[in-house]
Amino acid sequence: MSGPAVGICAAVERASWTVWRDVVVALSPRSYATAVQRAGGVALLLPPDEAAVSAPDAVVDRIDALLLAGGSDIDPGAYGADSDPATGTTWPERDAFEAAIARAAIERGMPVLGVCRGMQMLNVSLGGTLVQHLGSERHLHSAGAFSDHEVRLEAGSLAARAAGAESLSVKSHHHQGVDRLGERLRPSGWSVPDDLVEAIEVSDGGAFALGVLWHPEEDVRSAVIGALVEAANAGVTS
Repeated sequence: MSGPAVGICAAVERASWTVWRDVVVALSPRSYATAVQRAGGVALLLPPDEAAVSAPDAVVDRIDALLLAGGSDIDPGAYGADSDPATGTTWPERDAFEAAIARAAIERGMPVLGVCRGMQMLNVSLGGTLVQHLGSERHLHSAGAFSDHEVRLEAGSLAARAAGAESLSVKSHHHQGVDRLGERLRPSGWSVPDDLVEAIEVSDGGAFALGVLWHPEEDVRSAVIGALVEAANAGVTS
């Protein structure tokens, strides 16, 4: 248990199991933790914490890297928009918590990875906006099943270095995407052939701050989460 501590942001959902029905829970697909553990990291689940919205260092001080995970749609109010009819259930307390700790982590140069909703959260946390409904079967052909498509990554970008390739097949399950980019962010990956932004990264320095719209935790061949753990380990041992 000597690897870097990777905080994985928990989803807030209503769930049922055994004798319990319709309970509000903080949860995460096990694939995120497994991917972190496979790379030598220690996975820690981070449920929304109202106190951390105004004092995020209380959480960020306890981890070596941050993984903004997938889940429900972000409340459009978080980026000053009205809700589209296609926008699903939102949990504003999760949005506020993740935005606060993401900004704090980026400010101190901590490795940050956003996955799917997490990439969107990274963008919103830095002042960006979202397209609330893409209407594309390439990225979401059916609820509860991942679609496969190709992405191209900018040569020499953090996205390409993390993925270990400039083109790859990925697993997607999303109906929203980046509209206006947040401050300090630039696009570094696009879907093929429709050119939807699939990767964004902080543009002003060498820190590991990356968002990908696909789901690397669902692909055992993916190097992306391993790259996050490697970056965290370098910070711990430096």
